[in-house]
Amino acid sequence: MHPLSHGAARRSLVLAALAAAVLASTAAAATELSVGFMPGPYRDAFAKGIAPQLEKQGYTIKYVEFSQGVQPNDAVERGQIQANIFQHSLYLEATNKRQGFDLVPVVHVPTPPMGLYSQKHKTLAAVPDGATVTLPADPVNAARALNILAAIGWVQVKPGVDPISVSERDIVANPKKLKLVPLDAAQAPRSLADADLAAVQGNFAVASGLKLTEALKLEDMTLPYVNVVAVKRGNANARFAQDIVAAYRAPEFQKVFQANPVWAGYRLPDYFKKD
Repeated sequence: MHPLSHGAARRSLVLAALAAAVLASTAAAATELSVGFMPGPYRDAFAKGIAPQLEKQGYTIKYVEFSQGVQPNDAVERGQIQANIFQHSLYLEATNKRQGFDLVPVVHVPTPPMGLYSQKHKTLAAVPDGATVTLPADPVNAARALNILAAIGWVQVKPGVDPISVSERDIVANPKKLKLVPLDAAQAPRSLADADLAAVQGNFAVASGLKLTEALKLEDMTLPYVNVVAVKRGNANARFAQDIVAAYRAPEFQKVFQANPVWAGYRLPDYFKKD
């Protein structure tokens, strides 16, 4: 064989090896799944009930923690993570409009409801007129808090208000003369040391050690406020997104979730098998 033939053969082998390495790297990257979370129960539920299913399919899960509400959506929008699990669809819609993102929900997840908590009062009847109540500063979750207060007759909100833009200005009656103090939702549990009451989102309540059963009043959680898995619109039908959807809907996840007493009191998605 001509010497050049040996060189050509070696180059072919090298190129083939490089091509195989690129393909292997691409395959590995395709099964790496980065998922974003805020403080709360969603990471635990994912790790115990969803990740084992995905890992059997060859996925490697990377958990990414965030501290502020817009960060997980920004990371999905930029492609830094593939999905996040921390918000309901109304909050997602509001963030899309405000930030110019294009994210969509693909499946609902079990969600702890917002509740009114207190360290100073044991019952709603014990709460005096003029009490201080902290509530989330963002309009969507402020609307949830105001709905709880309206349900017990402490405030009245203007009918037909858009929950994406609601504020204290939409209160038309405050017979109990409550002092409403908006603050960052993550700070609500800490405000219990000073306020009479705090409207605490379920994930932050759970993350801070509050029990849903300790709430003086829980919201009657309707579907728009049940949390979702969010991805970029272009990835809604991608394999990883559909595999996540299938894992949440699988009987294996439902068995894991319902067998854990820590998750009692959650609003379950409609696909959960009813007893």
